[in-house]
Amino acid sequence: MITVRRAEDRGAVNMGWLNAKHSFSFGNYFDPDHMGFGSLRVINEDRIEPAQGFGTHGHKDMEIVTYMIDGALQHKDNMGNGSVIRGGDVQRMSAGTGVMHSEFNHSADEQAHLLQIWILPEQTGITPGYEEKAFSTNEKRNQLRLIVSRDARESSLKIHQLLDLYATVLDEGAVVAHELLDSHSGWVQVVSGQVRLNGETLNAGDGAAIENVPELKIQATNRSELLLFDMA
Repeated sequence: MITVRRAEDRGAVNMGWLNAKHSFSFGNYFDPDHMGFGSLRVINEDRIEPAQGFGTHGHKDMEIVTYMIDGALQHKDNMGNGSVIRGGDVQRMSAGTGVMHSEFNHSADEQAHLLQIWILPEQTGITPGYEEKAFSTNEKRNQLRLIVSRDARESSLKIHQLLDLYATVLDEGAVVAHELLDSHSGWVQVVSGQVRLNGETLNAGDGAAIENVPELKIQATNRSELLLFDMA
């Protein structure tokens, strides 16, 4: 079964400096029918105005993945990490026993556009950790590039959950396929463009929960970018 979560049905908040869309309940947006999916707890599409951002705040017992779409985001935390991630970069922060950090648009004149993803860890109270990596468009072009996994295989970022996260950039007409094990579910999040997922049309911002579907076929109607989650 494929259940589509349309972009326009997501929760929305516009604070002037932040324009965000929430696939699942988050902050002041509460929807008992959309509290997460499997180990996925948050998928927020954030657009942050120049030189604006989130001041120092804390997280605990959560795997937080940031997928940069466009622009630049400055990160600082109490583990001693400080960096700027840009379009194509992926950041992973394991909050574990507790992390304090801040996130600001590094640019004075360009908007930052990103997906922030929260994944429930398989165990609580772990030692906090951080890493980031750049994944080029060529690595993702017309193929599913593993960017996050529990075992960090294929030079992916390591998270503490049995979940594989793939990214792809598809040329018009290109097709990628993926098999889900019987015990696994999936989620597709379209970043840009339009695709057909097993015949179901998905546009930019749309998500799709996938259950009891062993084989996925994704074809791009036009140039598209998307994420695919494979979850135990």
